[in-house]
Amino acid sequence: MPAVAARGHALAVAYGNRLALSASDFAIPSGSLVAVIGPNGSGKSTLLNALSGLVQPIAGTVEVLGMSPAEARPRLAHVLQATSVNQVMPVTVGETVSMGRYPRLGPVARFDENDRAAVQNAIQQLALEALVSKHLNELSGGEQQRVFVAQGLAQDADLLLLDEPTTGLDLISRGLIVAAFDRELAMGKTVVMTTHDLAEASSSQHVLLMSGRVHSEGPPQEVLSPDRLSEAYGVGIIHLEDGSIVLDDPHHRGVGRHVHFERSQHI
Repeated sequence: MPAVAARGHALAVAYGNRLALSASDFAIPSGSLVAVIGPNGSGKSTLLNALSGLVQPIAGTVEVLGMSPAEARPRLAHVLQATSVNQVMPVTVGETVSMGRYPRLGPVARFDENDRAAVQNAIQQLALEALVSKHLNELSGGEQQRVFVAQGLAQDADLLLLDEPTTGLDLISRGLIVAAFDRELAMGKTVVMTTHDLAEASSSQHVLLMSGRVHSEGPPQEVLSPDRLSEAYGVGIIHLEDGSIVLDDPHHRGVGRHVHFERSQHI
């Protein structure tokens, strides 16, 4: 594995006439848990899409595992949010996880012992054994998310890209997914995930802070500083007496200010 799992130079992405990611430079270290964080519309998902080759840059370059995203596709897995399930074509949990092996098999190859073992291992890691025969549309949101993460794990990829894999999950589902990430990292894999949770980002090894571009990157104790957060989010930072940091985000004012993490633990 190269020392850098992915890098971008002056990378810019647009959807039609809308610029989704302004020219950005970044380097994602191999074997690390990387958090991509920022406000809504800041380019988090777009960055993952560029890394996986789902979108093409309008300027700059992107390199994944020392090659282009298209060339690296068999060695990366991209797990999208389980926000919608096809209700017309019911697919079981077992079938969905098995689909993670399809990129390695090609159009006519059949499952062998290694494929079956990879699928079974992913199912066990996410505690899905009792749900294997159920259709996705029978599952809760947390269970669905575990299924799609298991599909990503079944690919046995060197680089795992996940779009908000733990957002809104119950404690059990979140714990299973986090434990799965730890096992991937122990094997030298790289895990990149988008998140809205600053506490979650602070526990990663590398952070990309987004603000329509890669605003800053590096260790969480540097990137998640009050000044940088205030610039990226465009809101003020408030320090409470208990040491917590609050983003004075107007989107949360209807329910009070939004406490993201405790300053004493992370800064």
